[in-house]
Amino acid sequence: MKFDTTTAAIVTGGSSGLGKASAEALAAAGMKVAIFDVNAEKGEAIAQAIGGVFCNVDVTSEDSVLAGFEKARAAHGQERVTVHCAQISRRGKTVGWNKEKQAYTRLSTEDYAFSAEGILVASYRIASISALGMANLEPLEDGERGVITLTASAAAQDAQIGQVAYGSCKAGVNGLVLPMARDLMELGIRVNSVMPGIFATPPMLAMKERMPAMYEQLAASVPFPKRLGKPEEFASLILELVRNSYFNGQNLRLDGAIRMPPR
Repeated sequence: MKFDTTTAAIVTGGSSGLGKASAEALAAAGMKVAIFDVNAEKGEAIAQAIGGVFCNVDVTSEDSVLAGFEKARAAHGQERVTVHCAQISRRGKTVGWNKEKQAYTRLSTEDYAFSAEGILVASYRIASISALGMANLEPLEDGERGVITLTASAAAQDAQIGQVAYGSCKAGVNGLVLPMARDLMELGIRVNSVMPGIFATPPMLAMKERMPAMYEQLAASVPFPKRLGKPEEFASLILELVRNSYFNGQNLRLDGAIRMPPR
């Protein structure tokens, strides 16, 4: 996609980590960026720094998301680029020993549903609402109207113990991509997902402060380069997925060749 200063973009989870880096990269490339997040303090500051707009959005709420799109479009016009990074989920083994109860317990259906809503349903919600708006845009070169990038995870393919909800829901995000790209092909809207490995996001950097030995062990587990990924590297791929119109229907790993062990 060829873009300029009139091109509008939306980034969910844009107040920190991968979303923040993506919002900054899109703005640096000349796009008008709206940040969707629940952290108003950080979101407002980042939006101001990049000349964008902040929308206080909870991606698990249909009304909140619709209000966010309305605000973003009022400020910048209909988006052609959507990057979905926001998520919420819970951990737990399918069945595991509970020390407090001295009995086996299972990950509750409610906790699984919470993760499904915060990852899979939210991804469909953001992508489908954005695509509906993009459908009304004038086509660009090759008839392209927009591009949607979802964030899956390396855990979509090799989730670890305790990640049954997270891993399966991230696999579901990958599963959205091809049928959605096919649904939208006649409209010229592309859909892809990125599966980041271990990245130096705020939770990982907090681990570095609290448990430096574990952090170094994680870094050493990456085949090459032996470090955690930089959010800027994720953002670089986001830009390429926007620029290169032949990327469509793809699930892309970005992980330094790591394959996660069971634990």
